[in-house]
Amino acid sequence: MSGTDKTPRGGAVVTANGAEKRRPGSAVATANDTERAPVDGAPATANGAVKVAGGSERPVGIDELLERVRAGYRRVEAREAHEAVRTGAALLVDIRYAALRERDGVIPGALVIERNELEWRLDPQGSHRVPEATGHDLRVVVFCNEGYASSLAAASLHQLGLRRATDLVGGFQAWRAEGLPVEPVRS
Repeated sequence: MSGTDKTPRGGAVVTANGAEKRRPGSAVATANDTERAPVDGAPATANGAVKVAGGSERPVGIDELLERVRAGYRRVEAREAHEAVRTGAALLVDIRYAALRERDGVIPGALVIERNELEWRLDPQGSHRVPEATGHDLRVVVFCNEGYASSLAAASLHQLGLRRATDLVGGFQAWRAEGLPVEPVRS
């Protein structure tokens, strides 16, 4: 806003305390801007589509979406994740469904939270959080079977304010291929 003008610029909105906050796709950037990075110079819209010439939108495919969300944080390799968990520097979270855990085993010490419950269990402000969800500064390493769903899960945790959330490159399969500890599911 300029001077005494209370009209926000470029699609921004004014919050209750008078500060400007940017809507996704607006022209005014703020320090707290969390809009996805442009792909091929085209800004993303609120629904994840990309604006193209003439103002129309084209849907974003899963490969492009994965590229975008992964660009927003640094992913970790299996050995780095193992060391972070071993030293207590990170919480390892297994989001695989039960059939995969039963088939392939589990990583000792990993917290099992299936993907459909992840945000509710790790939100430090949530009423359904697990005891390990101690704060927004918690370093969480999420893994799935091969490292695809976990990328989207880590991005979702970022939206909850867990800015240190990341995922395991290659998922459980990469961990196992590195010869890191795996044990069968206990009945």
